[in-house]
Amino acid sequence: MSQELFKEMAQSILDGDDEVSAELAQKALDGGIDPLAAITDGFMPGVNEVGDNFACGDAFLPELVMAGEAMKAAIAVLEPAMMASGVSRQVLGKVVLATVEGDIHEIGKTLVGTMLTSSGFKVYDMGVDVPTADLIAKAEEVGADIIGLSALLTTTMIKQKEVIDEVAKRGLKVMVMVGGAPVTKEWVQRIEADGYSEDAIGAVSVAKELMGL
Repeated sequence: MSQELFKEMAQSILDGDDEVSAELAQKALDGGIDPLAAITDGFMPGVNEVGDNFACGDAFLPELVMAGEAMKAAIAVLEPAMMASGVSRQVLGKVVLATVEGDIHEIGKTLVGTMLTSSGFKVYDMGVDVPTADLIAKAEEVGADIIGLSALLTTTMIKQKEVIDEVAKRGLKVMVMVGGAPVTKEWVQRIEADGYSEDAIGAVSVAKELMGL
């Protein structure tokens, strides 16, 4: 019974159907299936498959967005049950995420947050146009492992460097990963960022690498 349900769960992610994924999550709870098992054995294989397809060019950004939303819907149903039973997913790391000051592009950053959350990271998404001081304060407050910075404008990329310089100045034990359309490997080396990704799936891999996973 559960194997069949797990297959349907994975398929709901592949289909990007948030209504079905939420229904299947509830069905799992009603059937006495461990909510953690529902995530790891049911929904996560779907997330991983979409990620692989995207990396190979067999899936595109809209499918990735829809898969992320379907995963969020499933977790929204399952997480309260996990909290109630005292079981929580292993947190791979804490990430403070934002689009830098002066930049209001949201979609890429939000997608990275969704994929990181789906993969087991605790994400604090601060939104867009976030000043460096606010980012640093949040990272210190939550004990972040990683700060993730998105910049979509060449004029705001310099803010990524500002954050990295401030982290170094304060001697904080937090890694900084950057992304965004104008960001290049040369820029990443120049500002001495700890990690860089071109897309949301890559960001998960980079975050895992930074955490030594």
